[in-house]
Amino acid sequence: MNLPTIVSKLVAAQNQFDSETYTGCFAETAIVHDEGKIHQGKAEIRKWNEHSNEEYHATMKPLKYESSEQEDLLTAEADGNFPGSPAVLKFHLVLENELISSLKITG
Repeated sequence: MNLPTIVSKLVAAQNQFDSETYTGCFAETAIVHDEGKIHQGKAEIRKWNEHSNEEYHATMKPLKYESSEQEDLLTAEADGNFPGSPAVLKFHLVLENELISSLKITG
């Protein structure tokens, strides 16, 4: 599967539980929507990712990648310490200047 470089970097960082590299994939003013909450800016995104790594210890296995003018969509299997694991999740991404400006995770 041919993923954009920044998406490959995001997946690798998640699978290594590397919050610093994960956060580096986002623009300064990026927004993440996950589990009904919004995390805005790199500091909040890093805190969210660190908490998620500690609580869920989830890894990602990309299954499908689609790109459109509005957003890119990564479908991935998430496996970790959470009810229903493993689960197929959708990662709705907006990429700008080779960084992620928006990420919304849905089931």
